Amino acid sequence: MSFREHVVLGRTGLDVSRLGIASGYGVPDHAVERAFHEHGVNYFYWSAPRFRGGMRAALQRLVRGHRDQLVIAMQSYDHSGLLLRWMHERGLRALGIDCADVLILGGYGRCPPERVLGPALKLKEQGKVRFLAMSGHRRAAFRELLQSPSSPIDVFMVRYNAAHRGAETEIFPHLPAENRPGVTTYTATRWGQLLKPAKMPPADRERPLTAAECYRFVLTSPHVDLCMTGPSSAAHLEEALQALDAGPLSDEELARVRRIGDHVHG
Repeated sequence: MSFREHVVLGRTGLDVSRLGIASGYGVPDHAVERAFHEHGVNYFYWSAPRFRGGMRAALQRLVRGHRDQLVIAMQSYDHSGLLLRWMHERGLRALGIDCADVLILGGYGRCPPERVLGPALKLKEQGKVRFLAMSGHRRAAFRELLQSPSSPIDVFMVRYNAAHRGAETEIFPHLPAENRPGVTTYTATRWGQLLKPAKMPPADRERPLTAAECYRFVLTSPHVDLCMTGPSSAAHLEEALQALDAGPLSDEELARVRRIGDHVHG
């Protein structure tokens, strides 16, 4: 079994690859296009940071002949609601598209307020975005959304890695069997700390975790649809893509990764 097969992103019905690529870290355009054509990666996250030229160039080319195969997510950190529409439409123009598949409302510890949801839902009504997502570090906020039948959030974007496994008890068990939101995750390498020999337990310093093992750990969870990767180079992206062919971790590998995660967290 590998992670090359696409999955459905929860109730959105979107067909997505198991890895998604973020734009904000400097990944070059040729690496993005190769990931799509050769590895089937189709989820691309467009954000505000300045290191995004490679992603922009790649998507501008890909949308010309493959728009229906791409899932393009945009994020807004505007908690005032005043700039949300302007920033979203600016992103659409930059990529040469009329509609984003997902709009991520970023950095919330509770359901976004009406001043933000209002403009976001208006964009959805106008056909400029298809689904709404929310990211945040406060896991209780996602449980609260699950308890609200009127929640407008279609996709949860949660922190989850070997060192931060709280989602396993605080979010994943509460996901409904039917009509559940999509689940995407970020910080699989814990900002690189799970890769550093000096951060490993003494017995593992000669063989620290690889990036692929970190992504495999996240994707081995049956509750995760997609894991984000933020490569700064083609080499970093290639390391992440190795997870697709390697597939789920074995029980022995899971035990080792969890042990290392506990050590790094401590």
